[in-house]
Amino acid sequence: MKAIPYGKQEITQQDIDAVIKTLKSDFLTQGPQIAEFENKFAEYIGVNYAVAVSNGTAALHLCAMVLDIKPGDKVITTPITFAASANCVRYCGGEVVFADIDSETYVLDILKVKQLLDQHPKGTFSGIIPVDFAGAAVDMEGFRKLADEYGLWIIEDACHAPGGYFQDSNSESQKCGNGKFAELAIFSFHPVKHIATGEGGMITTNSKELYDKLILLRTHGITKDPSLLKKNDGGWYYEMQILGYNYRLSDMQAALGVSQLSRAVDGLKRRREIAEIYDLTFNSVKEIKKPCHKEGHAFHLYVIQVENRQGLYDHLKSKNIFSQVHYIPVHMMPYYQSLGHKVGDFPNAEKYYESCLSLPMFPSITNEELQFVIDSVKEYVVKS
Repeated sequence: MKAIPYGKQEITQQDIDAVIKTLKSDFLTQGPQIAEFENKFAEYIGVNYAVAVSNGTAALHLCAMVLDIKPGDKVITTPITFAASANCVRYCGGEVVFADIDSETYVLDILKVKQLLDQHPKGTFSGIIPVDFAGAAVDMEGFRKLADEYGLWIIEDACHAPGGYFQDSNSESQKCGNGKFAELAIFSFHPVKHIATGEGGMITTNSKELYDKLILLRTHGITKDPSLLKKNDGGWYYEMQILGYNYRLSDMQAALGVSQLSRAVDGLKRRREIAEIYDLTFNSVKEIKKPCHKEGHAFHLYVIQVENRQGLYDHLKSKNIFSQVHYIPVHMMPYYQSLGHKVGDFPNAEKYYESCLSLPMFPSITNEELQFVIDSVKEYVVKS
């Protein structure tokens, strides 16, 4: 069997043609493909505004900036995420405060967050960054109520969940990143994600004020908009009004994103089919623990927990199956330990890390490859 990774982009002839067309156009960057990608992505998510940026980390950094995180500000997030979810706070000099995960869903436990908030005077914390981990949609309605009670803003890290949703208190589906509950949400277009542009990210919001700030910060803090200029010396004139960054996406990447987005619904459907096949098999394997897969899960990852994770990892690797671990708890990283965090702080996250393994999950995996993965997993865990 050829190598089977845990995640993989699918590039079609349609994608290639879209990029080639852009390569032959007048714009390789700052051209019309950017706006097209932003508009179509906003429509897909069901949000008013979308801002394309160079990657998901840049998206997080810009969100932290427009929400004015300052040195000393305390922001709550989960330890089970990629480090960027926390690092964006540190970029602005803020203090990261972790809360433990729900041991069944692996997302930030809202009860643990409330407990943390109740232990401190109001005003201690500035915001919350919940993460739709593995594609599991966080109950953003619940977090919004909690944030309003304590005067907090929310950045929803939805990198794992474009197209994912949760059921609100009225039994209505609420898509991840739709701007109804979080001030800002972010997405990633890394090759293993649902939509691939090589590198790339998107910020979504329903706030025109935040959108305008993001557009400015994305491009060095520079504008040529006549309505915003302090003066105007001519058609060439521009002003740097604030200190921004070069966090732009190129038109080539945006063209690829538009093409990939056209298959997003089908890709998500296939991910859910793969998860259902895994579920039907592993439900009867007592040696495997799966997370609680609620309706609306987007299945960026399919995570299992087993007693001997290292043994299973090595066994699969010997079969040319490359599973992965998502994630090493952020508070256990040397950098964050140097800030005072330590092993033992978050038992649910640490227990999860000891046994978690992400199995191959990508739309182009064949049923034959999928069955080979399943048989290889069962071959090891049942015997061991």
